[in-house]
Amino acid sequence: MKRARKGKDRRRKGRAKVFLYALIAVIGLGVGYYLSPSIQGLQEENIDQENIDPARLRGGETKPVLSPAYFIGQTARAYRVAKEIPQVLDSLYCYCQCERNIGHKSLLSCYTDQHAAYCDICQNEALRAYELYKDGKDTVTIRKAIDREFGV
Repeated sequence: MKRARKGKDRRRKGRAKVFLYALIAVIGLGVGYYLSPSIQGLQEENIDQENIDPARLRGGETKPVLSPAYFIGQTARAYRVAKEIPQVLDSLYCYCQCERNIGHKSLLSCYTDQHAAYCDICQNEALRAYELYKDGKDTVTIRKAIDREFGV
C-alpha cells in the first residue's frame, strides 16, 4: 500500500514539474516576443502609418562617425555611408543586437566606434540602406525595408 502511494506522489510531483517548466517556457516565449526589437520597434513607432515624422524614428546618436580612412574595402564603404547619411542610419535598428549587448542607440552608433568594422550585419544593413537612399526612398520606407529584410 505504501509503495502504491509513493508511486502516485512521485507521478504527481513529476506532472507538477512538467507543468511548471511548460508554464515558464510559455511565459518566456511570450516575453521574448513582446520585447523583440523588430516587433517592438514597429509597434512603438507606429511605422505603418503613412504620415509618420521621420525625426521620431531617430535613436539620438550624437557621437561623430569614425573616418573611413581607417578602414579598407567594404568596411570603408560602410563608414563612408555612415558619414553621408547619418540621419538615415540613426533611424534604423541594428539587427546584430548591439543595442541590448553594447548599449548602442541605433545603427549609426556602430559607426561611432569600431564595432561595425567587425560586424557584417552592421555593414550589410548600412549598405542596403544606402542603396535604398540612392533609389530615392525616404527614411520611413528605408526603415520598413530594413526591418523586413534584416528583422527576425
